[in-house]
Amino acid sequence: MDSNPESTGGRPAIPPGMDFDPSRFGSFMMRHGHTGFIGMQYRDHGDNWIELALPWREDLVGDPETGVLASGPIISLLDNATSMSVWALRGGFRPQVTLDLRVDYVRAATPGKTIVAWAECYQLKRSMAFVRGIAHDGDISDPVAHAAGIFIQVDADGWSRDSGAKA
Repeated sequence: MDSNPESTGGRPAIPPGMDFDPSRFGSFMMRHGHTGFIGMQYRDHGDNWIELALPWREDLVGDPETGVLASGPIISLLDNATSMSVWALRGGFRPQVTLDLRVDYVRAATPGKTIVAWAECYQLKRSMAFVRGIAHDGDISDPVAHAAGIFIQVDADGWSRDSGAKA
């Protein structure tokens, strides 16, 4: 695996088939790229579920008059949590692509509160993984949003954007 940051688009290289430890992965990835920029945090995990958090920040607010977070960071949080739940169930990293992620907002997030996403992979097939999740701001029984999605499992060969490319 080429670990040269230039060949991985500046992202850390994660070899396909690598054992997946959600706590190590979370603490590492949450310092890089988009997840690091918006401040996502790993919280907890089980055999098929992941819990991530997104602390409230003023620069993530979508409506300055109310202080409510923009929907984009909440969607990103749910996308990451649902994706990681697949790897938790699989027990290893395998490249995947978000085929469908539906997010239904139930209510606005409470200004100033951390958003928590709990997500699970409830069905894993050869080429697809089915996921669902909830985003809340302190009480899981009073959700901000629900998510349901499907990830396509990608073959390890050719998973890198530049795989097979010649300089």
